[in-house]
Amino acid sequence: MEYLSKQRYDEIAAELKHLIDVVYPKVKEDLAETRAQGDLSENAGYREARRNQAKTISRIRFLQKVLEHSRVIDPDALPKDRVCLLSKVEFTNLATNTRMKFEIVSPHEMNLEAGKISLKSPIGAALMGKKVGEIAEAQVPSGTLRLRIESITID
Repeated sequence: MEYLSKQRYDEIAAELKHLIDVVYPKVKEDLAETRAQGDLSENAGYREARRNQAKTISRIRFLQKVLEHSRVIDPDALPKDRVCLLSKVEFTNLATNTRMKFEIVSPHEMNLEAGKISLKSPIGAALMGKKVGEIAEAQVPSGTLRLRIESITID
């Protein structure tokens, strides 16, 4: 079971709808056109169309499974005093005295450029359940990070 924000659930549903309603019919049309060109063993366009078809079907199935096994999180039901899914956490790396702020999200929403880290990442997992002022220890490839929680917010 994966938990998603309403926004991400809607984005995935929109992508799936677009693939089914727009992309896949075009892929089928391209495949029919290349098949009509004759000898399939010498037809590079046909092989490319088959690859596109397989890729599109694979993406559709993946998104269907994500939606089937996902639930939308109600932000109002989440604890405000502990780090949890959808928490925006500001913390200090005690080794470098560097402050950082990330939102804890599901793996399907992770986007470092947007400041979103997965709850399954080493840092995300270490922060989960902690309160302001507590120290989290994250095991990362370069060693152990000691992180002090400065603030927690949920929008």
